Amino acid sequence: MKYKKNNFELRNICGEFALIAQGVEHVDFGKMIALNETAAFIWEHLPEEPFEVNPIAELLLAEYEDVDLATATADVEELFRLWVDGGVLTAC
Repeated sequence: MKYKKNNFELRNICGEFALIAQGVEHVDFGKMIALNETAAFIWEHLPEEPFEVNPIAELLLAEYEDVDLATATADVEELFRLWVDGGVLTAC
């Protein structure tokens, strides 16, 4: 199970998506996480409460016609691993 850290805000900067850390504890602006359109879509649809991979993969199926469940699940799992490593998600 994963949950989204509340101190990150999705921004569209000149047509590019990025997660920006908010708050005094994140004064180091050297760390900005760039997102493609699909990753931004996922971030916008993450619930505030803990969540699993499968419901998020199913969101991708509903949004994108050219993806199958196995691919969507694998891609979401990899994205979440990167986000946990990057400090924007927490695994519980």
